[in-house]
Amino acid sequence: MTEKIKSLRKKAMALPLSPGVYLMKNKEKEIIYVGKAKALKNRVSSYFASQTNMQTKVKKMVSHVDDFDYIITDSEFEALVLECSLIKQHMPKYNILLKDDKGYHYIKVTDSPYPRIQAAMQKIDDGSTYIGPYTSAFVVREAVDAAQKIFKLPQCNKVFPRDIAKGRPCLNFHINQCSAPCTGRISREEYAKSVQDALNFLMKKGSDEAVNEMKEEMMKASENLEFEKAAALRDRIAAVKRITDRQKVVSDSKTEQDVFAFAQMQDKTCLMVLRFDMGKLCDGEHFFLSDVEDLTKTRSESILSYYLVRDRIPAKILVDGEMEDEDLICEWLTEKRGRKVSVIHPQIGENAKLVEMCRANAAEKLAQSAGRKGKDVEALEELTKLLGIEKADYIESYDISHTSGADNVAGMIVFKDGVPYKKAYKRFSIKGFDGQDDYGSMAEVLRRRFTHYLEEKETAEGFGRLPDLILLDGGDGQVNAVKPVLEELGIDVPLFGMVKDSSHRTRAIQSGGKEIAINSNRKAFTLVSNIQEEVHRFAISYHRQKHKKSSISTTLTQIDTIGEAKARLLLKNFKTLTSIKNATIEELMSVKGITRINAEKIAEFFSEENV
Repeated sequence: MTEKIKSLRKKAMALPLSPGVYLMKNKEKEIIYVGKAKALKNRVSSYFASQTNMQTKVKKMVSHVDDFDYIITDSEFEALVLECSLIKQHMPKYNILLKDDKGYHYIKVTDSPYPRIQAAMQKIDDGSTYIGPYTSAFVVREAVDAAQKIFKLPQCNKVFPRDIAKGRPCLNFHINQCSAPCTGRISREEYAKSVQDALNFLMKKGSDEAVNEMKEEMMKASENLEFEKAAALRDRIAAVKRITDRQKVVSDSKTEQDVFAFAQMQDKTCLMVLRFDMGKLCDGEHFFLSDVEDLTKTRSESILSYYLVRDRIPAKILVDGEMEDEDLICEWLTEKRGRKVSVIHPQIGENAKLVEMCRANAAEKLAQSAGRKGKDVEALEELTKLLGIEKADYIESYDISHTSGADNVAGMIVFKDGVPYKKAYKRFSIKGFDGQDDYGSMAEVLRRRFTHYLEEKETAEGFGRLPDLILLDGGDGQVNAVKPVLEELGIDVPLFGMVKDSSHRTRAIQSGGKEIAINSNRKAFTLVSNIQEEVHRFAISYHRQKHKKSSISTTLTQIDTIGEAKARLLLKNFKTLTSIKNATIEELMSVKGITRINAEKIAEFFSEENV
């Protein structure tokens, strides 16, 4: 413990056991973290005690603390309100701040003879008209996409009038989603009217008013015998209906509600927020977080941070797990909204399905950021929860293969981030004994593997990397055979067996005499089944290869003057029995250790067609 930490701890131990807010400061006197406490002395002093079980993010923050201040409050709720106010004011580096780094968003109308309606990330001085700002890119993109399709506005890169009549219309024209000004089928005046109608549609709070206006215009056109215009308006109304129907109702709830869910992969976490109104998904945002080790605390900090800068707070908030200080946060949200707010972490029913949908979206965003598939991230999350372990990003699996105790081998495969990592696959020949002993073979293989780990762990690669999870092909027998080996070597890694049913299909995961059924957990079940099939395939392919060589070697040792050593040399050079059979005396003698007498005996053996 440094002198600075000792000094800070001494100062912290003098604090009162009262609720309040503390402000951590760096050497430049900048506030780098704001926190609240039920008892200031206990909470603040914990930062400057032993760092053995301290989270990585907290360690980083403490390493930059040079001093701290505090403010006493009358209650823990007052401390929460003050904490939120100070976070919003100072934006401290180490508080979870869900900043929208994409900024505000606009609907842009270009200043050109044939104006375009586009989504824009920022407002620039280019002569265009900007509608907004909006805080959600999702809302802007959906609105622009709908307007372009309903009013058949071009989405291509052609410039009008320059490119009129210079090419064929694109696919959008053929699927009735573009009026094709590139062909000259629509006049500049008609195009301008479509753009204005689209803007009127975008500026309406909902589509009902726009549809009613179009219906009135259609009826007038019909009465005036302008049937072509009436038909175009009829098609436009139908397009509005298609677009609004596409935004399907996914919930029976008629109230506003937000859904929060997290997905984690290695040291990265993604928070997804889905916002619903009248049962329809109306917005979605995601945020990437790092150094998240306690989701219970992170959920609370994320919700506080999210609503600090947002005025719209729904009546119901669905969360994918337990939260720290949930009652206090509900009270703060209720006070900020002016009406009751409920925080729910559902386990079953429609709300649970919404949370699962939100989590799947978080997993997909996380996977995309790492160039992976969302289903792999979801499967790993499901498996870790099922087994009660922290993570399973790097899984090792083992299987034994032999023929009635002959040619004993083992295969080790690795699944990294939910997919096979063939670079790390390993094969083992059982050396400790002859005959059939699957338990002894498994124990030998794991001992050899983790002995290598102890020798190579400084490299953190190959055998020098410790897995997050070990899965053995087999039940408690294999697990019980391996556990003492891991304990003896001081290896602390979750260990489970994969159990098959009578049809050799994955049935459950086993440990400590208890089975964990995985059939109802579809993603985890698929992942474990794939692992079990892959490790069996890898082990048995090595066994067949070795058994084939063993059979060939046995044939060669039947030849006078050829023992096992010379049989191995011949196989190494000629690979197959056919190649040895067809080799000349000189070619056989070219193998180091094979004499003329040996070569002649080999040729004589095969000439008699003994094989």
